[in-house]
Amino acid sequence: MTIQILGMIGHRKSSEIIPAEGPVFDADYVAAFAKAHEDAGFDRVLIGQWSDQPDGFIVAAHAGANTTKLKFLLAHRPGFIAPTLAARKYATLDQLLKGRLAIHVITGGSDPEQQRDGDFLGKAERYARTKEFLDIVKLSWYSNQPFQYQGQYYQVKDGFSEIKPAQTHLPVYFGGSSQEALNVAAEHADVFALWGEPLAEAADLIEKIQSNTGLFSRQNPLKYNISFRPIIAETEKLAWEKAQHIYELTRQQIEDRGIRQDKQTAQSVGAQRLVDLSRREVHDRNLWTGISSLVHGNHNSTALVGTPDQVAESIADYYKLGISSVLIRGFDPLNDAVEYGRELLPSIREKTEALDKLTLYTTNFTEPLSYQDSAFLKLPKFP
Repeated sequence: MTIQILGMIGHRKSSEIIPAEGPVFDADYVAAFAKAHEDAGFDRVLIGQWSDQPDGFIVAAHAGANTTKLKFLLAHRPGFIAPTLAARKYATLDQLLKGRLAIHVITGGSDPEQQRDGDFLGKAERYARTKEFLDIVKLSWYSNQPFQYQGQYYQVKDGFSEIKPAQTHLPVYFGGSSQEALNVAAEHADVFALWGEPLAEAADLIEKIQSNTGLFSRQNPLKYNISFRPIIAETEKLAWEKAQHIYELTRQQIEDRGIRQDKQTAQSVGAQRLVDLSRREVHDRNLWTGISSLVHGNHNSTALVGTPDQVAESIADYYKLGISSVLIRGFDPLNDAVEYGRELLPSIREKTEALDKLTLYTTNFTEPLSYQDSAFLKLPKFP
């Protein structure tokens, strides 16, 4: 279960602590951002979707043209492009990227955000539509003859796509904490995406969705991804000081932009969970919710704070739960990606590979663990 490490790229320089600068679509920045992740050793990067920002398909195509190995996770909201056309767009992009694409289906947790693009369905209806959307996308990808589909939101007569993805199976990521979301994920997702929650809450959510997967015929077991905002420094004390500085910069930028608190009220169940968690500032050994409290849980905002080894150890704890991929992004996005590649990613891989070796050893009893692996796992040295 080799860990997959994901990052996230944007279309211009900005974050909670950095006011947006430069053109809205900065092609040079996109290329440099993607290349920095590839050079740092990330496996894949997420490209988000918003109602007022550049088209993610174009961002992914440009980033892909400036990298050779880095894979991409393209966020997409169903409801604005017909599923047959969306399937052909995905397939075309996957061909262009030579099989480096996955899609992250975002049903939409904010009514105002959806309505800016003309979508006035309620949440339950959006999830029902998403289920039909994915039904049709997969029929378009994998059917070798025309298909028919009769749903509440979509109807297709003699649908067929000549262009197929470059991959035999194009991965589908999916997130959401409501029961409607869990139902769609259990049927259609290859990877279920969690926001950064404490270990106990993450384990409970995994157990809940696993109980749903048995209701559907699946070719492969569902995998899991979790997202964090690591804050690392040479010492634990310096890392927490850095976290406090990030908190103050974020608070100041919120005030400077005049964002009213009542406009930030969380709507999605996942965001509400983060709001509830933020009533306690630190969970487990170093999961910090300070930024979640400022942004009212409205995006991935929980941080792991400490030295690179301490943060890597926390990520390894989630890996033990069966979460085989992690998305990490910083508050100084490009510079943090470079630092993660130098300081954090090697430690994450070392610790999770040691866990893999332990699993292999205890399963097969064939190859002794090295002294270094035994020391990390706090086990006695094997003869």
